[in-house]
Amino acid sequence: MGKGGHINPVLQFAKRLASKGLQVSLITFCGNKSLEIRDNSSVKLEPVFDDLGADSVMEKSIDDYLDRLEAVVTFRLPQIIDKLGMSKSENTASCLVYDSALPWALDIAKQQGVYGAEFFTFSCAVSTIYYNLHEGLLKVPIVEPCTFMAGLPLLRPHDLPSFISDIGAYPTLTHLLTNQFSSFKKADWVFFNTFTSLENERPIKTIGPTVPSKYLENRVDDDDDYGVHLFKPEIDICANWLNSKKTGSVVYVSFESLAAPGEDQMEELAMGLKRSGRNFLWVVRESEQKKIPANFIEETSEKGLVVSWSPQLEVLGHKAVGCFMSHCGWNSMMEALSLGVPMVAPPHWTDQTTNAKFIADVWRVGIRAEIDGEGIIGKEEIERCIREVMDGDQSEEMKRNAMNWKKSATDAVSEGGSSENNIIEFIAQLTCNNHISKPQA
Repeated sequence: MGKGGHINPVLQFAKRLASKGLQVSLITFCGNKSLEIRDNSSVKLEPVFDDLGADSVMEKSIDDYLDRLEAVVTFRLPQIIDKLGMSKSENTASCLVYDSALPWALDIAKQQGVYGAEFFTFSCAVSTIYYNLHEGLLKVPIVEPCTFMAGLPLLRPHDLPSFISDIGAYPTLTHLLTNQFSSFKKADWVFFNTFTSLENERPIKTIGPTVPSKYLENRVDDDDDYGVHLFKPEIDICANWLNSKKTGSVVYVSFESLAAPGEDQMEELAMGLKRSGRNFLWVVRESEQKKIPANFIEETSEKGLVVSWSPQLEVLGHKAVGCFMSHCGWNSMMEALSLGVPMVAPPHWTDQTTNAKFIADVWRVGIRAEIDGEGIIGKEEIERCIREVMDGDQSEEMKRNAMNWKKSATDAVSEGGSSENNIIEFIAQLTCNNHISKPQA
């Protein structure tokens, strides 16, 4: 998958495996576009380009994109498996770790005589919801005021993923996410980008958080960055500005790479930041900066910095940052939890609504910003949320909980931790060739 929330976790898992002596290649579909990944000798990049003569179909619709992805990867993946010699050796075993959104990749792996491991980049909670929908245990459209599913808190309709609460709006994406469970019972392993103490209700193999080792236990050499950026981060500008601010005084505002709030929402966000009176670092892509109100940047220059892209991990890990405002996709949440930063969550769509529920009510590390009747998060609500997380009645509890989760995340990937042990067990089963009989090509 071509988004940071999928590539980064898989890449970090690959680096963890490579650090333990495995030969690891990252296979990623690039369509007809280039992808820059920092040269890393431990993980070899195997890009799959759409060079079969139908580039234009990629721009038509999500259905066309997904059909084309499956067609191209189905054609190219066996060639890559053969090139890497994954299915030829009788003395060693190979495994294809595939994104759960691409369940058909398991069939390719089995046909080529290699193991298959499904990797879920959403939370266990969100995956449980989609599993219930796939199995017919969750009935849609949702008509009850609250929904109960085993292992989850009571969820209101607006706590459910948007593809379920608004079931008819995105039929292709809803099918894509429920269809993840069409192959997972046949997979040899199933991995989740989470850690056991965070989501301990489900008996699955956790290998997260998939955050560069520098920010956790620092046991993987030269692992201080994901190594993949969709845009060029303004590292020096951000660092110099943050170094001039007091500890815990900055609100860091950054939404996922593809988010594009409307002009009304951008104006409310700008005014909410201004009204809060807090220092803020706001990431706004160049293509979106025209939506910022006129004179806002000049009027807030003493308090704020607006950049087109930032090194998110470095910013979140900086002592000046006291609050993270984000739509809170799962990977961004893992980063904030791993670095002990409280959050303001204004969810936009997909899994973000459920993540916001857990941020506010389960893990108690932040607050959910609520939308008004027009579907906008108003400036007063934004101001309220920032003040509540930074110095409200519950702020100390949120900060304390965030630091506790940071410790738990670090423990999970440290020697003897649950995620570390699961990775070691996986490698032992694979290299000792004693998990199951070798798949036949």
